[in-house]
Amino acid sequence: MRIGLRTAIDYTDRRERFVDKPNSDTISVAIIEDRKETREGLSVLINATPGFVCRHVYPAMEAALEQIGTEAPRVALIDIGLPGMSGIDGLSILHERYPAITPVILTVYKDDERIFQAMCAGACGYLLKKTAPSRLVEAIREIAAGGAVMSPEVAIRVVELFRKSPQPRPAAPVLSAQELRLLKLLTQGHQNKTAAAELGLSIHTVSCYLRSIYEKLHVHSRSEAVARALRTRLVE
Repeated sequence: MRIGLRTAIDYTDRRERFVDKPNSDTISVAIIEDRKETREGLSVLINATPGFVCRHVYPAMEAALEQIGTEAPRVALIDIGLPGMSGIDGLSILHERYPAITPVILTVYKDDERIFQAMCAGACGYLLKKTAPSRLVEAIREIAAGGAVMSPEVAIRVVELFRKSPQPRPAAPVLSAQELRLLKLLTQGHQNKTAAAELGLSIHTVSCYLRSIYEKLHVHSRSEAVARALRTRLVE
């Protein structure tokens, strides 16, 4: 996704229709991105989408860490290649200072090392900048609802990364057959909607299974569940 001013203009008419004041259901988003065109494009996209608002836009992680606590957002989109402190280095500090903010990496990088570092630092999502604007908005909504998201290419890299790790097989949590099927779909990069279609279930039922999986695996996000499943070889 190369969200710039041209893409932003496409959403201007939608922004003008979004005149209601933000309420408790509004998803607030922060952007930490050094490229001005990308920052502005993302900001317009988010503010043009009903139910979303972007009040925090920063060109560097240092500025975000200093100022983001004022009306802290629910979701933060973080670039990796920032001037000064990198997005990954700042992510762990952000997570420690503001645990209510859900951090999501939005980058051009999809190499194993950065993906692994971001997940270890507490990222609840890892999206590539070529992600379509409509999918990005949907991903932010899923993140705000307690899920986790990865671009398909990243999900494949995560699977390969953990398959290469020679980990001993510990005692596996007792998951139902349906939960195991859902967990396998998650490792393949499926989201709730596509997993529901694959399993022939409603999205609500998939969400219930997902909560059960989190509880049994002692994790709090989709990315943690995927990492745990692959590390312990719950799915092949």
